[in-house]
Amino acid sequence: MAFRDDGFVLLPEVISPDACDELIEAISTRAPGKPGSRGLLGLPAVDRMAVALQLITTDLMSEAYRVVQCSLFAKGVDATWLVTPHQDLSIPVSDRVDTPGWSGWSRKENVWFVQPPTSVLEQLIAVRLQLDDHASETGPLEVVPGSHANGRMTSDSVSQHAANRVSCIVPKGGVLVMRPLLIHSSSKPRSPMPRRVLHYLYGPPLPTGISWATSDPGG
Repeated sequence: MAFRDDGFVLLPEVISPDACDELIEAISTRAPGKPGSRGLLGLPAVDRMAVALQLITTDLMSEAYRVVQCSLFAKGVDATWLVTPHQDLSIPVSDRVDTPGWSGWSRKENVWFVQPPTSVLEQLIAVRLQLDDHASETGPLEVVPGSHANGRMTSDSVSQHAANRVSCIVPKGGVLVMRPLLIHSSSKPRSPMPRRVLHYLYGPPLPTGISWATSDPGG
C-alpha cells in the first residue's frame, strides 16, 4: 500500500473549486492577510470539511480518530517564506501535564503544545487540502518518501535524508494525506499567486490524563 510504505498519498479533485472558494472566504475572517494560523477549528465551514475529509480517507484511519487541529498555511505576494526539512513533532493538548516521555512544552495561540512519545506520533495523520491553483509555482510541499518509518530523527539525520525529496503537486481541491513524521519542506514560491492550504491533523484517543485541545466538530 502506497500510504503505508511511502507515508503519503495524493488524492486529486476531492472537493469542487466552488467549495474551495467558500472555504477561502470563511477563513479570511479568522486570519486576514496572515501567513498562517493554528486555530481554525470552530469555524463551521472548516469543521464540516474536517468531517468530509475523514469520510473520504476512511480507509487510512480508524473510526476512533478525531480531528484535533486545523492550520492555515498561506503564501503569496507578502508571504514568500520557505520551510526547511523537518518532521512535525508537537501536538495540541488541553493542559500541561508533566508526564514521562512528554517534553518540549510550549504555549502558542493560547494552546498548549507538547512533543509526545514516538508511539503517539506514529499514529497521527495529516490531511492537507489545497485551496488554490498553480501549486507547482507557489512553493509546493516536498517530502522524503518512506522517511516516516525511521521514527523520530535527529536534525543531522533529517538533513542527510533531505536530498531525496520529491515535490507533491496537488491541484485545487485535491488533498495530500501524510504521516507527520514524514520529512517535509517547502521552497519559496516562484509566482506571486496565492497558495493556501488547510492542514488538518487527526489522531486517536490519547493516554489517560492527557487530552486533545479541541472538541469534536460541532460539539
